[in-house]
Amino acid sequence: MMNDQTWDTTFRELFERCAKLHRGGDTRAAGWYAAADKAFLDSIGYTEQEFFDFVDDHCRYGAEGPSLETSLLVAAVRRDYFRVVQNSQRTGKTVPPGDLPPKPAAVDGIPWLPRLIVKARAKLRGEMDPDTMYGCGGDRMFFTQHKLHPADFLRVAWAAGDDDRKIIEYVKTGKM
Repeated sequence: MMNDQTWDTTFRELFERCAKLHRGGDTRAAGWYAAADKAFLDSIGYTEQEFFDFVDDHCRYGAEGPSLETSLLVAAVRRDYFRVVQNSQRTGKTVPPGDLPPKPAAVDGIPWLPRLIVKARAKLRGEMDPDTMYGCGGDRMFFTQHKLHPADFLRVAWAAGDDDRKIIEYVKTGKM
C-alpha cells in the first residue's frame, strides 16, 4: 500500500530516475518502470504514458518544458480528483484526439481555450488518449500567455464542473 505521507517523494524519485535514463539516451520508456512503479502510478490515477510525457518534455525542452515541480503539482490535482471524486476507480473511457476541439478554435476571442477545457477535464478523469498530453507545448504557450499554472487550471476545471463559462471567466479575470 502506498504511503500517503510520502507519495510525493516517490513521485519525485521516479521522475528523477526516469529523467536520468532519458538523458542517458533511453527515450522510449519501455524499460523505465518496475512493477512497483506501475503500481504506484496506478495508485495516483496516472498512466505510464502520462508520466512519460512529462519526463520527456522536461528533458527535451528544458526551461521551456514542465519542471519536476509542475509535473508533481499536476499529478497532485489528478491524484486528489482520482481519490476524492472517482473513489480511486478509473472510468475506463478515453477521449480520442478527434473529439478535441480544433487547435485554432476560440471562445470569447481566446484561441486554444475550448481545446484546453476538454483536455483538462480528460486529465482530471484520467481519460487522456496516449497521443494527447495535458501540458503539451501548445498548452504551455497558452498558460504562459495567460499567466496561469497548469495545476491551477486543473483545479479551476474541477471547481467549475460542467460550466465552461466559469473557466472562461477565470481565464479572462482571474476569478470564477
